[in-house]
Amino acid sequence: MSIVQIESQKTSHIRITLNGEQTDVSFASYKTLLEILREDLGHTGTKHGCELGECGACAVLLDGKPVLSCLVLALECDKRDVLTVEGLGSQGNLHPLQDAFADLGAAQCGYCTPAILVTAKALLDQNPHPNRDQIREALSGNLCRCTGYLQIFEAVEAAVLKIAGQNQPAAPNAAVSQERPNA
Repeated sequence: MSIVQIESQKTSHIRITLNGEQTDVSFASYKTLLEILREDLGHTGTKHGCELGECGACAVLLDGKPVLSCLVLALECDKRDVLTVEGLGSQGNLHPLQDAFADLGAAQCGYCTPAILVTAKALLDQNPHPNRDQIREALSGNLCRCTGYLQIFEAVEAAVLKIAGQNQPAAPNAAVSQERPNA
């Protein structure tokens, strides 16, 4: 066998829909989804963490569900949809979750934030009005060493309100009463 034949046996090819765009990628067949996202496709928002499936820093959405990309072989992703933090916003605008995280200081070092954002998006796609306990449960696999989680939960709650406001028709301007209240 020639070196070219040996190398071609080590290379796998898949087509995924990455952040809404069909993407073809070739890679060594042992690579995880995390590795092809970062190393082969340049989507570095997805972070290397423990690489044992314990910290959640590598979470992405696979067919709309959060997965730990360090535990998913890239070969398993052929013809599937992958959403990373780079695909959250649209038309140059941040996703309401990203806005809320920035406004409320829900990220400090930011290392865990991309995974928390995509995990929270999956929650809101499934349950547009979660309560605090549901948010806490959904994000329980994403570890953060900086914020203590309160600001993260508050940011998700703020995004819920922002999204709900975007999905409702604008209320007509209410007439402002000129009368003084009775004293």
